[in-house]
Amino acid sequence: MVQEGESFEEGDILVEVATDKVDNEVPAPSAGKMISHSVSAKEIVPVGETIAVLELYESASVVIASKEKSVENLSSSKKKGPGVPKGNSASTSKSFKVNENLFISPLVDVIARKNHISYEELARISGTGNEGRLRKSDVTNYLKEGRPFQFAQAVSQNSGFQVPDLKFDKGTGKIVEMDRMREMIADHMVYSKHTSPHVTAYVEADLTDMVTWRNANKLAFLEKHGEKLTFTPIFIEAVANAIKEFPMINSSLDGKNIIVKEDINIGMATALPSGNLIVPVVKNADKKDLKGLAAAINELVGKSRAGKLKGDDMKGGTFTISNVGTFGSLMGTPIINQPEAAILATGIIKKRAEVIEKPEGDVIEIRSMMYLSLSFDHRIVDGYLAGSFLKRIADNMENFDLKRTF
Repeated sequence: MVQEGESFEEGDILVEVATDKVDNEVPAPSAGKMISHSVSAKEIVPVGETIAVLELYESASVVIASKEKSVENLSSSKKKGPGVPKGNSASTSKSFKVNENLFISPLVDVIARKNHISYEELARISGTGNEGRLRKSDVTNYLKEGRPFQFAQAVSQNSGFQVPDLKFDKGTGKIVEMDRMREMIADHMVYSKHTSPHVTAYVEADLTDMVTWRNANKLAFLEKHGEKLTFTPIFIEAVANAIKEFPMINSSLDGKNIIVKEDINIGMATALPSGNLIVPVVKNADKKDLKGLAAAINELVGKSRAGKLKGDDMKGGTFTISNVGTFGSLMGTPIINQPEAAILATGIIKKRAEVIEKPEGDVIEIRSMMYLSLSFDHRIVDGYLAGSFLKRIADNMENFDLKRTF
């Protein structure tokens, strides 16, 4: 995006990098000048190869930890570290992972200074960049999660409980190496279970009227709006309306503060052809009608399957829905998508005989039933709130207007 010889300011987009999963724009960490391009646009470049040479004005790199695990500041004498004296020992601990070869960019250094994060604390954050480098997003996500390692204490290898190495027999067979996305999913899931005390509540909803209406109108909806009408936009509509009644569900924990989000952005857990999971986000779901929801969802699903999702398509989620019924599952116990407070799983819609109470007496009818399960973070959501919210979603789905127009 910046030609050789041109100057740029901090935050200017330097390059757009496309992978088979996501396209990302890379901003300048500080003001500077483009010296040279090492590759051409549209060229396929191996990970780790230099693509351009920049001159950054009044900036310097910082490296943490030598082989002896000491902290070494390699920046100029004018730039002092945010709180770690040179030579401090960075001992390992079971309570957090120490990045023993941490490169700190000028942009990360600025964020650390602004938030009073020491180099020692930075070394406890897992880097997702090339060769474990710490990225801006790693630090900002760490801050959003409430700095869980801020006060973690190093544990001596010879004291306290140590996790035993049980040497399990893992068997033999074909070795399939995790790709980068699968590694990130695994880390995210483990972190979520470690961070949030998960509790799951269940309700059952009678979707007979919703199913009847959708089956009767899906072709007309497609002809009128040019959009396929699945159950997903109807589900998201019911969830968004319930969130407006119970806004505390739409929150995140920041240290000892609860942030109740103003926007209702619903993430959709989506399986890729590779088998990996990705969560595109429907922004401002509560402000869209059924046509708008269907259009947004169909666009995101199409991008997901084509590998054309951009970073913004997956940012800003405040609540997530996982439709496990797509795979034939009756119900599920989903893991919270951090840093959100809750996640909803919708099971398969299944016909079965149900006892229906009527003024003239009980009757048995064939109804379309579905289980809903809500996993919530018990640090900030109690059972009463979770149960009331989940019941409201079920009520919204059950009380569907068969005379609804679009």
